[in-house]
Amino acid sequence: MTKRPAILFDLDGTLIDSIGLLVASMEYAFGDREHRPPVDQWKAAIGTPLDGMLRRWARDDADVELLRARYREFQFANHDAMTTAYPGAVEMVRALHAEGNPLAVVTSKLAVGARRSLAFVGIEECFSAVVGIESTARHKPDPEPVLHALARIGGVPPADALFVGDSTHDVHAGNAAGVATAAALWGPFSRAQLETAGPTYWLHEFADLRDVVERLAMK
Repeated sequence: MTKRPAILFDLDGTLIDSIGLLVASMEYAFGDREHRPPVDQWKAAIGTPLDGMLRRWARDDADVELLRARYREFQFANHDAMTTAYPGAVEMVRALHAEGNPLAVVTSKLAVGARRSLAFVGIEECFSAVVGIESTARHKPDPEPVLHALARIGGVPPADALFVGDSTHDVHAGNAAGVATAAALWGPFSRAQLETAGPTYWLHEFADLRDVVERLAMK
């Protein structure tokens, strides 16, 4: 490899600890409804498009719109109080950026919301691209968002890239796109769940990413 490898990151559950915010947003959206998502099922779907998550428990399409509005109302109002970077995330991203690794975020939320989170924790300027739900027609676990990110950061070949994510959706998308994948074990998915997707590497903490990146750089 003649260039530093490109590193793509998922956002929620990977760079930022926002799982509590996402669950609380769901609980606010559904209020005291009897038909509502169990928390474990909601967590399992995090990383896929919001409308698809809501539709499983909504009454109809109009109800999806209502639930989405309530969900985002709570999320917007409570974002700063319930969003933090995972330990080592900010330092690692800044170091990778300084070393010349092309960086992008691939998320199933709106890009504007993702940028708000990145700016809040102080790393937005490190990313050449933020691929959000509106950026592609198909979404994780489909490979299209990953391939779109590679195109936006200079047409990086999949063989020269790594996708870091905390969910099976991330790993499936990265594997299907032909990039190396690293499963982050600090998110809501267990190792047993992530093993079903077959990640290339395992990360117990952000410091583990250093060795993976250097191994890719030597290929």
